[in-house]
Amino acid sequence: MEPEDSSLWSRARSGDSDAFGTLFERHANSIYNYCFRRVGDWATAADLLSVVFLEAWRRRDKALAPEKVLPWLYGIATNVVRNQRRSERRYAAALRRMPPDEQREDIDDDLQFESVLMQVRQLPGREQEVFALCAWFDVSYEDAALALSIPVGTVRSRLSRARARLRELDPANPQPVPEVSGRGR
Repeated sequence: MEPEDSSLWSRARSGDSDAFGTLFERHANSIYNYCFRRVGDWATAADLLSVVFLEAWRRRDKALAPEKVLPWLYGIATNVVRNQRRSERRYAAALRRMPPDEQREDIDDDLQFESVLMQVRQLPGREQEVFALCAWFDVSYEDAALALSIPVGTVRSRLSRARARLRELDPANPQPVPEVSGRGR
């Protein structure tokens, strides 16, 4: 029988790197996919995954409620993505200050996902975070609230606004915006 996250986290807090490694193996795919869907680049998502777990190891003294390791990791990932975006904005601003270079042609292997990601990026950042957790990763409202350090009611209202705005951004799309499962409602 596999040990529960809370047991592994307790051991990791005591410096047990094997327990932390088990948590990594258990949750790395979820955190990687979350990062990828937020940034749209496989290599960047892999880098961010490393940063998330490095930060989790650094903050391993934090006491967590039972079965709240994954929501806590989503919270760290949200902050890591924010920092990445801030860094990208600073880099882009620095490039704009430089003389123009020859235009490069970028080829995207996944145009459909890029289109969806572009629409999601048009949402306010707070709505993007809630949408990514609840719609893409089926995180309960309660766990999303924990990950983002906001009330459950705020999660619900932000998700509702995000869905409405996405419908406005692409009214020709007959596909409904993904619903959250019944968990945590």
